[in-house]
Amino acid sequence: MNRRTAFLTTLAVTTALTLTACGSEEFDVPAKGTDKVSVADQPSPSPSAPVSEGGRPVIDLPSDVTHAFDWGTTGDPLKDAVLADTAQRIKAEDLAIAEQDPLHEAYRFYSEGTVAAGSERYIQKFVDHEARTTGFTRFYDADVTVHEDGTAALVYCEDQSKAFNKFLGTGKTDVTPVTKNSYVIYAAALRKNGNGVWVTERLSSQRGSAKCRP
Repeated sequence: MNRRTAFLTTLAVTTALTLTACGSEEFDVPAKGTDKVSVADQPSPSPSAPVSEGGRPVIDLPSDVTHAFDWGTTGDPLKDAVLADTAQRIKAEDLAIAEQDPLHEAYRFYSEGTVAAGSERYIQKFVDHEARTTGFTRFYDADVTVHEDGTAALVYCEDQSKAFNKFLGTGKTDVTPVTKNSYVIYAAALRKNGNGVWVTERLSSQRGSAKCRP
């Protein structure tokens, strides 16, 4: 199957993810953020990543890892900022996987709490199996609600039909067939932090969503 599988719980519970490769190299990624996370459990800083003039991490992905965020703009500056920072979080996680760094500064810039802790475990599985993502992933049909208390809710779709796992040792890419499970719906809870960044705090998903299937 494709590079991620997940099951919808509630908005308060983050994604349960399974990474599966064909043949003998199958492995599962533990649930992201299902445990309560204390300050002591938070990821420790990794070596500083390059940053832009605006202080945000530079996300320079391998040429074979591409994304399309086909959700346009809303015309509302707050909603558009939520969408922009979510796109950066998604790309930052793939950068951490590509660079084989479970504590990569880039994804932690855009996530906190159980999402950050879950991403660390998720990326570690790729490191353990010397694998990374490859291919094209499309995101679309976003619906954003921004609340007066500085939080936001975001629902969006992902098309993983052209995204796969690549094993670094062999260079093998597991090209798998397209099924209904190639399409995933996500629900995210975000908060605007003191630096003006919309960080994702909670995330849930459902694979095979009828809303996201073509």
